[in-house]
Amino acid sequence: MMVTFNTQGTAMPPIEQKSIGQWVGQVAASYGHRVGTINYVFVDDEGILEVNRQFLRHDYYTDIITFDYTQAGIISGDLYISLDTVRSNAAQLGTTYEEELHRVIIHGILHLCGINDKGPGEREIMEAAENKALKLMQERDEHGRI
Repeated sequence: MMVTFNTQGTAMPPIEQKSIGQWVGQVAASYGHRVGTINYVFVDDEGILEVNRQFLRHDYYTDIITFDYTQAGIISGDLYISLDTVRSNAAQLGTTYEEELHRVIIHGILHLCGINDKGPGEREIMEAAENKALKLMQERDEHGRI
């Protein structure tokens, strides 16, 4: 298992990288998957727009873009996260930047585990999975493991 954290055009967010990596592995395991190589790339809004235009031919901002390289139950991928969008979403949703960042970090992992959020009823399934994963993180934190 290898979970890496990188930045392009922005500062590294204040996260506990080792603990996040362990949490990612725990969440993946709860869906019957193992973690291969997960590469988080934190960018600003212009960076996410460029990735969206170049690779997906979409001309809009988003919080996360997940490139899925999963094979045979081993999840792997590149996950681009716009910290600007995470910050503005947190303000709009009335939550903390940290909680919204954790939600987006695990959102990409849930996609790699096969959970979608575009079709009818899928958004609710994704939100429930995010909430379950965030609760798992909170429990880990309460027991001094994150």
